[in-house]
Amino acid sequence: MSFSDVPTVSVDDVPADTAEAVLLDVREDDEWALGHAPGALHIPLADIPARAEEIDMDAEVYVICRQGGRSLRAVEYLNRIGYDAIFVDGGMAAWQKNALPLVSEGDTPAKIY
Repeated sequence: MSFSDVPTVSVDDVPADTAEAVLLDVREDDEWALGHAPGALHIPLADIPARAEEIDMDAEVYVICRQGGRSLRAVEYLNRIGYDAIFVDGGMAAWQKNALPLVSEGDTPAKIY
């Protein structure tokens, strides 16, 4: 599978309604703690095979990481096992650049970079 074969959206096209769509953040724990999208589901890339059942099989799954490398691999994997996974182009770096909402796991302001 090549990049051109992967369904892709920009950060501005990720649905805000998490009732019908899942925003899956595949970054590592320390990256997640610094800042992430409100309502996102966090499963680090390496954990996806063991934790795939935590992802709603009936939802569109928008997959994001910091810039795109890990999320591209996650989308390829999830689509192979039957999910409707979509690559979020530009990742959380683009999310922050476009001033989309961020939350953090501490008292410090949320940030990606």
